[in-house]
Amino acid sequence: MNTLPVSFEFERLPTETISLDAEAINQSIELSRHIPDDGRQWQTYLNALALFVLKKWLGERDDNLTVNWEESTISKPALANVIPHVANFQVGNFKLCLITNGTSWNEHISLSRIVVNIPEFVPHFYVFVEVLESEECGVVRGFISYPQLMENIETLQTISTQPDWSYEIPLNWFDNDPNRLLLYLRALQPDSITLPNIPDNRQQTLAAMEGELVTLLRQLQAPEIELWEILNWQQGSAVLTSPELVDWIYKLQISSLNLENPPLETSLSPASIRDLIKLITQPAINVGRWLWDELDEIGESLAWTLLPRLAPLREMRSPAEELEAIASQLQTQGLEIPLVARSGYQNFLLAGIPLRLYAVAWNSSTVSEPNLWSLLLILGATSPNTLPENFKFRVSDKTGILTEQSVNPQQRDSYLYTCLVGNWDEKFIVTASLGDDVEVTLPPFAFDITS
Repeated sequence: MNTLPVSFEFERLPTETISLDAEAINQSIELSRHIPDDGRQWQTYLNALALFVLKKWLGERDDNLTVNWEESTISKPALANVIPHVANFQVGNFKLCLITNGTSWNEHISLSRIVVNIPEFVPHFYVFVEVLESEECGVVRGFISYPQLMENIETLQTISTQPDWSYEIPLNWFDNDPNRLLLYLRALQPDSITLPNIPDNRQQTLAAMEGELVTLLRQLQAPEIELWEILNWQQGSAVLTSPELVDWIYKLQISSLNLENPPLETSLSPASIRDLIKLITQPAINVGRWLWDELDEIGESLAWTLLPRLAPLREMRSPAEELEAIASQLQTQGLEIPLVARSGYQNFLLAGIPLRLYAVAWNSSTVSEPNLWSLLLILGATSPNTLPENFKFRVSDKTGILTEQSVNPQQRDSYLYTCLVGNWDEKFIVTASLGDDVEVTLPPFAFDITS
């Protein structure tokens, strides 16, 4: 078994080894199994072992402490894939971050900036756990509070960030008596340790980087690629604080391992990535409110007009009657629109061409498939115009482009349409374009009948 150097400060105090049972080891294997890269998979395995070492250590000393790791980063594969520690490990109302480097460290350990400089992942205490993987055990070595860590970094000014977004932290910064951590967890109030506030402009920051990220994100496809190899720190922070983008990167790397079904090129296209970022950063029009004869603030600000419920076809004179005519044609093609559906429209210009987007929404939940909603989108030129030959109509969700339609030159369609079904937490975004450089993307559509 590897041992620490005799000069290591933690050896001055006796330490207790925590043995791990087969269930903890098997659970650690299962948690690491979902990571696509071998190196990060091994680190995740060590992190999981450290988690169960600390959990058992706490349980043996105070069974009144509530330990919750189910919401920690290691329980979310997309986060475990990009964060080399276990962040947001909850003990009572305290947040802990677990650090382990196996037995390959000397007098310093590597601590990622992610858990130091991004408020969403900053803990009250950092806990260092030595994992002796071959012996199926571990040792809780020491801890340091967030304020103390920051004071050391700022005061000594000898700690610089590494290219891989990490700090090399001296082990003698850690309090080598873990029992004092136990005392703090029992006696302190969490608000006695000031943590950084989470900025409220995350989406604006991400939106401002859209042009840069459209080019860079597709380069993260290979599982062995790390964020720091492609993104700078500001870009990485914006990505890491967007759960949707973190999840997108994880699914991209996982799918690239599937040789039979590699990721679709459309999901990596600039248009698809732009749509994803807009879905994340732009406020959505809540069409669920339409069922109650209401427009939300976004719909009102964009001059959407709520139409009456669909009625039998009459001579077409107004937008409502135009939609009824289109709906009647679609129903002859097998698309059923229930009478409870509500609709609205918005007029807008694309390169000076007047266009009109109709949206029809309804609750399509069933007993066997609850929490579903449907959205019929109809995009066309206002009468008596027709759509230009190079016109395209694109709809995306967070997984990528769902449909992209072009005008049939032989038919010169007056409108294009698509019907979508999603869960209540899903959003859709619409883009109208002429060629590659001229496009208008409208705010996303969401469905929330409770707000």
